[in-house]
Amino acid sequence: MFKKMKSVAIVGLMGTMLLSGCGTSESTGGDEGSSSGGKTYKVGVTQIVEHPSLDAALEGFQKALEDEGLEVEFDVQIAQGDQNNSKSIADNFVGDKVDLIFANSTPSAYSALNATKEIPIVFTSVTDPVGAELVKSMEEPGANITGTTDTHPDAIPNMVKFIDEQFDGNNVGVIYNSGEQNSVAQIALVEEALKGTDLNLVEATVSTSSEVKQAAESLIGKADSIYIITDNTVVSALESVIQVANENDLPLFVGELDSVKRGGFAGYGFDYGDIGYEAGLMAAQILKGEKTPAELPVQYPQNLKLLINKKAASEMGVEVKDEWADLAEFLE
Repeated sequence: MFKKMKSVAIVGLMGTMLLSGCGTSESTGGDEGSSSGGKTYKVGVTQIVEHPSLDAALEGFQKALEDEGLEVEFDVQIAQGDQNNSKSIADNFVGDKVDLIFANSTPSAYSALNATKEIPIVFTSVTDPVGAELVKSMEEPGANITGTTDTHPDAIPNMVKFIDEQFDGNNVGVIYNSGEQNSVAQIALVEEALKGTDLNLVEATVSTSSEVKQAAESLIGKADSIYIITDNTVVSALESVIQVANENDLPLFVGELDSVKRGGFAGYGFDYGDIGYEAGLMAAQILKGEKTPAELPVQYPQNLKLLINKKAASEMGVEVKDEWADLAEFLE
């Protein structure tokens, strides 16, 4: 079964803490003098899995509503990577008549939109909102849904260019869940970025996080490096890929900054807390009655940067070049 996080209320200064392993969200209450006029809003949060990037997006979302002075009761539920659980979570939120659904991932947003065309939905951590048929367009999303995407248009092309120009070896291994639309869209972008380079893609697909280590091991001897996109199934089991990369001196490139901090060698990315925060500001406008989802265009992430983990580089046998100082920030 999926994890259910305890419903909580926040107002004014709120302390939010995600407790590792137990999936519980805690916060403190406040006075009746908030800008919400004493009204308590109920927000259902549906998240496909727990991993640092998605958790950071949730924290950013909650922080934005706090900063907007809204009193909010969150019902946070984790689907444990199971689409059936995701559907049940969304259906339950509709039955509970929540004021808004925050969908943290493409599968979560898809389930929410299938469950209701009336309750406002704000998503984040969605790679291709149009391709996933969540919105009609980025500028005009549709009736009851909008949010923020975790795809910066330059992230994948920049990563591929860095691999092509700075590393020997032509074979780049990728591991992804072929059943996750986010991932399929990103792989298509990787393939497009490879055109005009000498790089080749070596694919390994998984359906569950338990298959990730075996998939990584299947790349040994076939790939000169590994590139993990923002695939929720793989990222939730990233440590197993890091282990294989370290043991076999395979540079591990990743799709977001939290994965660099966890032990990936390098990645172009941004802070997931930022896109969660932006989604929270959108949700605040909707809850206050200032805007409808249809009036809020889908937002792109900002502040793209290359982050290199020097410790991971040493583990993977990568020599850090002086010239990279002009391209990247370093994590010691």
